[in-house]
Amino acid sequence: MARGERRRRGAPTDGARTAEGATRGGPARRESRVGVARGTVGGAVLAIVALPLALTLSGNWLLAWHRARRAVTLHSAPPALPPDSSSPAVAPDLFWGTYRPHVYFGMKTRSPQPLLTGLMWAQQGTTPGTPKLRHTCEQGDGVGPYGWEFHDGLSFGRQHIQDGALRLTTEFVKRPGGQHGGDWSWRVTVEPQASGTSALPLVSLFFYVVTDGKEVLVPEVGAKGQLKFISGHSTELGDFRFTLMAPTSPGDTAPKYGSYNVFWSSNPGLPLLTEMVKSHLNSWFQHRPPGTSPDRYLGLPGSLKWEDRGPNGQGQGQGQFLIQQVTVKVPFSVELVFESGSAQAGGNQALGQLAGSLLTQALESHAEAFRERFEKTFQLQKKGLSPEEQALGQAALSGLLGGIGYFYGQGLVLPDMKVEESKQKVAPALFPPVPLFTAVPSRSFFPRGFLWDEGFHQLLVQRWDPRLTQEALGHWLGLLNADGWIGREQVLGDEARVRVPPEFLVQRAAHANPPTLLLPVAHMLKGGDPADLAFLRRAFPRLYAWFSWLHQSQAGPVPLSYRWRGRDPALPTLLNPKTLPSGLDDYPRASHPSATERHLDLWCWVSLGAHVLVQLAEQLGESEAAAELGPLAASLGAEILDELHWAPELGIFADFGNHTKAVQLKSRPSQGLVRVVGRPHPRLQYVDALGYVSLFPLLLQLLDPHSSRLGPLLDVLADSRHLWSPFGLRSLAASSPFYGQRNSEHDPPYWRGAVWLNVNYLALGALHHYALLEGPHQARAAKLHSELRANVVGNVLRQYQATGFLWEQYNDRDGRGMGCRPFQGWTSLVLLAMAEDY
Repeated sequence: MARGERRRRGAPTDGARTAEGATRGGPARRESRVGVARGTVGGAVLAIVALPLALTLSGNWLLAWHRARRAVTLHSAPPALPPDSSSPAVAPDLFWGTYRPHVYFGMKTRSPQPLLTGLMWAQQGTTPGTPKLRHTCEQGDGVGPYGWEFHDGLSFGRQHIQDGALRLTTEFVKRPGGQHGGDWSWRVTVEPQASGTSALPLVSLFFYVVTDGKEVLVPEVGAKGQLKFISGHSTELGDFRFTLMAPTSPGDTAPKYGSYNVFWSSNPGLPLLTEMVKSHLNSWFQHRPPGTSPDRYLGLPGSLKWEDRGPNGQGQGQGQFLIQQVTVKVPFSVELVFESGSAQAGGNQALGQLAGSLLTQALESHAEAFRERFEKTFQLQKKGLSPEEQALGQAALSGLLGGIGYFYGQGLVLPDMKVEESKQKVAPALFPPVPLFTAVPSRSFFPRGFLWDEGFHQLLVQRWDPRLTQEALGHWLGLLNADGWIGREQVLGDEARVRVPPEFLVQRAAHANPPTLLLPVAHMLKGGDPADLAFLRRAFPRLYAWFSWLHQSQAGPVPLSYRWRGRDPALPTLLNPKTLPSGLDDYPRASHPSATERHLDLWCWVSLGAHVLVQLAEQLGESEAAAELGPLAASLGAEILDELHWAPELGIFADFGNHTKAVQLKSRPSQGLVRVVGRPHPRLQYVDALGYVSLFPLLLQLLDPHSSRLGPLLDVLADSRHLWSPFGLRSLAASSPFYGQRNSEHDPPYWRGAVWLNVNYLALGALHHYALLEGPHQARAAKLHSELRANVVGNVLRQYQATGFLWEQYNDRDGRGMGCRPFQGWTSLVLLAMAEDY
């Protein structure tokens, strides 16, 4: 039951108890004048009544305390990943990576106490005052398009960034060796966006290193403020060295004149790095190559000076922040080389420093290997797709892999409060510190982990590198609490927390999310790879616990029905209360939330989960679990689906609840837009909201190919008056009264008509599935698959060519990209659609 409903139910009880106490107050006072004997009897009666009440209150408090403790206690099942799976000893090739997706370019170690590196840049002299300092990906900063052209998820990447008149190319490559993750090198190339530019701009690059207090950094500065190198040591990295090479002209070794500034301080906290640099860009310097007139630029303090140095000669325990500014006339390239002491001692030194021509060779070799592996994996060229479509596919995959992050921290959790405990005031509590290795939906807007997004992400990642998917799923399953719950949004660490509005920081332990992690699990089962099966054997207890929690906690009002907990209450400002746990946010549900609701999409997710877990249990020889899950999976079949969710009057599957379609937002003086409920009044009925939810039995392939319900679903899918558009399936029928409607004065439509790639991918997979099975709808499914694939892929390609971005959603009327960009989370599934890999 929604928290708002609990409060409403609690209020009359409180009021009744108060009134009852008031009426009893008078007689009690009269009885006190009768005498001691009656007072003693009254006291005894009061004690008899009060003792059970006190025990009840005490019991409720203990129940609430126990539930609160379990909400922030990690599950006791063995971990799905080996101990220290992220350490350089166990996974040296994954230890370093571009695991900071929210910055334009940066790397860190996969560690709770990482060594972080990053890049900032600024174009000097274009505006009065402090130049615009670029660092973190921001939705509205005017940078773009930007994104990874190549990224193999492991050891190599190339990214292009357009910033006004500038074009930056960032590249990295890793070289294995030693016991601490090996060596790596960066190259940053800055060029004018347009050829033939007369006035070449002056640009400052800022390369930085940040520690958390445990690593030791020792910089050595040469002439004119140039860092010769930074040497360091830590337990995880051993000895290491950073070297910033002198700038050169792009594509050759001809040196270019650079001006240098350096700044060394204690670590102010990762969210404050940009502001700290901005605040210290307060001195004017001259950039004067020989034989030229000088240019003025704003720079960091010109000498190496430890700011905020403590009495012992070190910072105050919060680590170090060391940054080198190099200012050069465009065009130019600068390289940063990281060398591991153990890798150098183990033979990398004999290979030569990974810089200059050696770096060029390594980058070109990795790029060619990426292209070959990409074609072998997805076969787009073999399938006859155009070079433009192949480039889109490479960018989709690379953007998703380049958006993988490593996070560590504590989330805030509000425990699940039952009705009898709802009077107890329980504040959110900190979850234990946990790591998370995950892809993110959007570097600019959602640079953190989202549970239902990640299942879609891993459908693509596992085709490329199954090991990365095992790592990601293992980390997500490591987030289970004692009850088997996983928070739907993971805000771990300072860098993630600063990007999240306060109202979204707390995760509620009663709220679920679609169990999409089971989609890559199902793919693993189909593939039968021994490494995948070995992982699934370790992961099974946690998968089972997670599914069991979902099945039990989201149980509906009648047997085998299910209801999303956590719907918004029916506030006067909301047209239709949102259902964030479903992942479909403002998709129209029953107009008046209640405990009587039955949610179709949740029923389908539970049915899919039961069937996948049964199959997995049988394959792994988990006979006890298979015996428990088998009857549930068998009971969640076509008969009960029809009984609970087929709406004969609508001719589709639907939600059920207390509903009326006579709701609308109307403007009221001094109130703005408010919800007005007309006639007919709400009653228990099927919800007339034709859209993605209606298709879920088809999307998750739960219907027999001979089912009498398959034809009607194909009818509404293919009808342009409803879901079909030239750009993909719209999320809500154009015929719906909620289509394109705002949910509040400040809440524009989200899942009310826009085309979303994750659901379109599920639809393509379902149509492809039914096209391969004999049945009355086989030919039609094949035709619809072909047409829908052409519409979806064609529109994503056009928008990518026009804007340089993949988008969160697409307008169903003109195909225009909308929402966040870049959104190389589940929109990257366009690659699997092109490959017809479902």
